[in-house]
Amino acid sequence: MLNIEKRKDYIPKLLNELKDILNLKKPPRLIEAFDISHLGGTDTVASMVVFKDGRPFKSAYRKYNINVDKVDDFESMREVVFRRYKRQLNEKNTLPDLVLIDGGKGQLSAALESLEELKLDLPIVALAKRLEELFLPEQKDSLRIAKNSPALNILKQLRDEAHRFAITFQRQKRTKGIAKSKFEDIPGVGKKTVEKIYKRFQNISDMKDLSDKALSYKLGVSRKIAIEIKKII
Repeated sequence: MLNIEKRKDYIPKLLNELKDILNLKKPPRLIEAFDISHLGGTDTVASMVVFKDGRPFKSAYRKYNINVDKVDDFESMREVVFRRYKRQLNEKNTLPDLVLIDGGKGQLSAALESLEELKLDLPIVALAKRLEELFLPEQKDSLRIAKNSPALNILKQLRDEAHRFAITFQRQKRTKGIAKSKFEDIPGVGKKTVEKIYKRFQNISDMKDLSDKALSYKLGVSRKIAIEIKKII
C-alpha cells in the first residue's frame, strides 16, 4: 500500500490520477468515507472519516448511533449520509470533493437516495471489500482498475480507516454497557457467549460465511444454538 506520509510529493499526482479514473471535475482533495458496523442486532453504529490532501484529517471524524429497528445496512447507510449532509447544508459547511461508501451497489444506491432527497449532486463511489470492486452511480458493472493502482490504494486506506473507527466506537459502547445484544434473548446464550461473539467477530455479518458446525465450534455452543444465532444476523 502507498505510504502517504513518506510520499508527500506524490499526493498531487495521486489525486489527479483518482480524478481521471473517476471522471471527476477536479482532484478530490477532501474525501469523506462512511462505514456501517453492527453486533447483536441492536448495536448498529456508523463512522465518517475524512482525508484532506491524501492524509487523515482526524479532527473532522464523526461517529453515529444508528436508529434502525433491525440489522439493515442499506437503511443505516441511508440514515447516516442524510444526517451528515443535512447538517453540513444547515451549517453551510464545506462539502467534500468525493464521498466514499463502504459496500456495493446496494449501499451506494441507499446513499444516493439521501443525496437526492437533499438535492445534492456530490461525486460518490462505493468500494466493496470482497473483491475490492469500485461501483459508480448509473453503472451496472464495477469499474475495472488495477489492483496495485495508487488511486485504488488510497480509497482502500480510507475505507479501512472508516471501518477501524466504527469498530472502535462500537467497542466503546459495548464496554460502557449502552446496548444489550439481541443474542442474549436466545435460550442457552449467556453473557460469556456474547462476549465471545464480540471478541472473535469484528462484524456480525462475518458469521454468515461460517457453517453451523464451524460457528458452533468457534463459540463453544451447540449446533442448534449456532443456527439460532445465524437466524438473527
